[in-house]
Amino acid sequence: RCPAPPPQALEEQYSPSRWSPRLGRDTVIQAHLAATAAGTQRARASAQTSLHVPYGDGEREKLDIYFPTDPSGTFPALVYIHGGYWQCLSKDESGFAAPPLASQGVAVVAVGYDIAPKGHMDAMVLQVRRSLVFLVERYSGIRGIYLCGHSAGAHLAAMVLSTDWSEYGVVPDIKGTVLVSGVYDLEPILHTYVNDALNMSREVAQRNSPMLCITPAAPAAAACEVLVAVAQHDSPEFRRQSQEYGQALRAAGWSVSLLDLANVDHFDIIEKLSEESYVLTQVGEELPSSL
Repeated sequence: RCPAPPPQALEEQYSPSRWSPRLGRDTVIQAHLAATAAGTQRARASAQTSLHVPYGDGEREKLDIYFPTDPSGTFPALVYIHGGYWQCLSKDESGFAAPPLASQGVAVVAVGYDIAPKGHMDAMVLQVRRSLVFLVERYSGIRGIYLCGHSAGAHLAAMVLSTDWSEYGVVPDIKGTVLVSGVYDLEPILHTYVNDALNMSREVAQRNSPMLCITPAAPAAAACEVLVAVAQHDSPEFRRQSQEYGQALRAAGWSVSLLDLANVDHFDIIEKLSEESYVLTQVGEELPSSL
């Protein structure tokens, strides 16, 4: 493992907006919010939806479900977990991937969870796990779950892979996981502004670091395809984290592909899921045939 950069270098490494060549720091975040919100509005106008479906009692413990254009019979579901450094964004601008996928017979489910400072890391991980249990128990038409998380959402999706489902009485049939520009070791985050709202202790960070929670792939897990995607214009630390986590999963027997996407930054790497021709959209569209 490489030595950690000094604290002020860490601040920069873990500030994704500093690394985009397209737009300035504030502009790129505003553009991201606008793009995902507009994509979600289009999805809500075009798809059959069930919005704000509660999977628990908490204010944000809700799902937005975008059903396939022809939902007769069974269908795979792509469960999307939003980013925002565990402290902003919500499910309400997270349906932008639905139009191209719904037309191919895939449901898209956007997961809400309690963000910081109200939410703490243990609770967020638990909420995402519970949302999957709810989906499986509530919707018998779902055949195969595919997880997709961006940034902080990729961290939460990766934590799902380490779940001991015997505690939940249900084993979701997770066929694949797409982790996009994620953080898989929370230790460096402790030394940055990101932890001001999260207020994580070292114990909490270690307990919730996917890198430290990798379990040897059980037979069912070995069949789960994991795609670890990172942007050309992600910071060196984000790129390192993706590479090391992918390699560690593979060493534990998981089926892992590493995808280094050219000409995108930390933000448009996920925004482009609203485009039919985008490589990650095509991964999603292959789901029905892979079933």
